[in-house]
Amino acid sequence: MGSRRSYVTSGSPRGHRFAAALVVSAMAGTGLGACGGNAKDTLRSPATAQTAAATPTPDSAAITWGKCPTPAEGENRNPAMTCGTLKVPLNYNDPDGKTIDVAVSRLATSNPGKRHGNLLLNPGGPALGGLDMPTTMASALPKSVLDSYDLIGFDPRGVEHSTPQSCGLSDPSVAGLFPYPAADGSITKNATLAKADAEKCADTAGDDLRYFTTANTARDMDRIRKALGEQKISYWGQSYGTYLGAVYRSLFPSRTDRMILEGNVDPTKVWEDEVADTWGKGMADRFPNAAAVAAAQNSTLKLGSSVKQVTQAYLTLADRLDRKPAALPGTSLSLDGALLRNITYGMLLHNETIPALIQFWKGAADLTGGSLTTADSAVLKQVFANTPTTPGVTADNQATIFLALTCGDAEWPHDVAGYATRTAADRKAYPLTAGMPSNIWVCAYWKKPAESPVTVADTGSRNTLVLQNRRDNATPWEGAVGLHKVLANSSVLVGVDNGGHYVYNEGSPCADKATVDFLTTGRLPAKDVYCTDVKKK
Repeated sequence: MGSRRSYVTSGSPRGHRFAAALVVSAMAGTGLGACGGNAKDTLRSPATAQTAAATPTPDSAAITWGKCPTPAEGENRNPAMTCGTLKVPLNYNDPDGKTIDVAVSRLATSNPGKRHGNLLLNPGGPALGGLDMPTTMASALPKSVLDSYDLIGFDPRGVEHSTPQSCGLSDPSVAGLFPYPAADGSITKNATLAKADAEKCADTAGDDLRYFTTANTARDMDRIRKALGEQKISYWGQSYGTYLGAVYRSLFPSRTDRMILEGNVDPTKVWEDEVADTWGKGMADRFPNAAAVAAAQNSTLKLGSSVKQVTQAYLTLADRLDRKPAALPGTSLSLDGALLRNITYGMLLHNETIPALIQFWKGAADLTGGSLTTADSAVLKQVFANTPTTPGVTADNQATIFLALTCGDAEWPHDVAGYATRTAADRKAYPLTAGMPSNIWVCAYWKKPAESPVTVADTGSRNTLVLQNRRDNATPWEGAVGLHKVLANSSVLVGVDNGGHYVYNEGSPCADKATVDFLTTGRLPAKDVYCTDVKKK
């Protein structure tokens, strides 16, 4: 099996190094299930039911499959993959009003006789494009799964080829939205910038942006199901995609076949609580894995001979860069504390990027100390290499929809003083994240959401496999526990004694077998599983 390396939840599906995404998933409240499948439909066991052609309806126009849009430079795409578009309502409360396009892709099984149905894929983000995800996932899946499914990708509404949106943000990166306080802990500049970005989005993107939400994306997914001619659809969502999947199965329980949720968010914490309550602890749990590797190489790295010493060296370096950013020779770029932390966050998502991460730490330390070597320069150059962009899509597209989702799914607190108090406490409790998760985000100044959050609940069949690593800095362990508790008897949790953001194909035969068995047979493990068999690749 291959690798999904190009699908890093933070940044872009082409491996953006700046941890450009909030990885979360879940929602609480009431939704508008009437817009999609009929909740009174008879439920069928996903273990035995084969998907059947759906009865045509006025909103189930078939997708015309053809050539896919031009990929980003260097994108490796399976030539057998085809693409098409589907028109959906901008606002499902106004189904006859304005419409938008959703781009969909398909990598059909080469063995139709063994086909079970369609497997819809989402890489998370929020706001990552997923059109090329069938190509990426196909390289990681065994023949038994590829025989069983047509792999279906899509760019969520507002993203890349699906009526892309733009706020015209001066800093187009998602990481630029992460509000790290000033070196002295002040959040005054954060509040000013957050307000300006919210006003920029309101003025540039307009009121339509209120309808680019997770709930409406889930409704788009059901339109995709109908267009594919299926009574039910299977789904694999990663990171933010776990929340999207949980919302879909709550809105359309009778339309959900087999569901895999990987790297999970607690649906009762969307979104402010998810960020403030979990990110600090997630970094505190994960960081020692990299610090231990650095400590073992202290003779060359000079970062400390123990996890405690390396951690302190890192915190000292981050504080120094907060106070005085270091210019990168030969470029117009500077490395500050926020960028150091964001790069660290992104490179902790995978075990195999830890060796490069600790070399980056050394390069950053030498840069600030005035002792930059040729080897250091090469490491920094690689880290700061530009990521190819999708042709015809504005640079701030992901950042725009990131804001639309995280601010538009659920309302955030608005009191600046409250953020200041919580940020000060968070800085003390979790120095690695420096108070950023509890700080004031753009969402504090966002318009009121168009609807209440969807209530994620134990509905439908026992058909959901929850995959989670014990030390995941992006979506910590507690998120999966919370999601599993909400889904209750509908789900089984497969936990893995591993670090990093992804579970499948990351070195645990136990987790991989549970995943493949479920996809090919529809049978979940009899009870929750904790895998301790992780092997280095």
